[in-house]
Amino acid sequence: MAAFRDMEEVSHCLLSLLGVNRAEAQQRRLLERREQMVERLLEMQDGADQRLRETLALEKEVAQSLLELKECTRLGGTELQQLEEELQKASNEDACLQARIPHTQLTRDLQELRDMEADLQQQEREVDENTTVTIPSAVYVAQLYHRISKIEWDYECEPGTIKGIHHGPTVALPIHLDSTQHSQKFIIDYLWSLVDTEW
Repeated sequence: MAAFRDMEEVSHCLLSLLGVNRAEAQQRRLLERREQMVERLLEMQDGADQRLRETLALEKEVAQSLLELKECTRLGGTELQQLEEELQKASNEDACLQARIPHTQLTRDLQELRDMEADLQQQEREVDENTTVTIPSAVYVAQLYHRISKIEWDYECEPGTIKGIHHGPTVALPIHLDSTQHSQKFIIDYLWSLVDTEW
């Protein structure tokens, strides 16, 4: 019996010893797995840190691009506003010029009417003065003028147009002047320049 108890005690010791050995092996395996998990966790943390750095760099780049885009948009808006102001100013100036053109034309037409009225009054005075002169002397003056100037007038031309032919010493020269384009002094000087001074 004692031997049996001794055997039983040895078996228990062996079992407990085997249990301790198994526990150590399990503990070693658990420690190895724990180390592997820690290594994987560190690797994952390193990867997450790297991705976080990349994400932050990308966010910084996107933020910079967004700021540059906002600045470009602001500058574009300012430039567009300046262009719109210049366009509005040019439109206003154009409107002022358009408003002045008819006024200038009206002023010119009014002056032309005043000149025509003055010419008519002058012609009326001349007619009044010429009524005292006999008709043959008026014909004589016209013939004398024609002989001196050698100009044959076109009396059927439009008002404001001076037309005729100057029969010079060598060649006949047509005369076509617009009295609205030239001053009376210019017209008189031009006609006198046609008269031959050698008699």
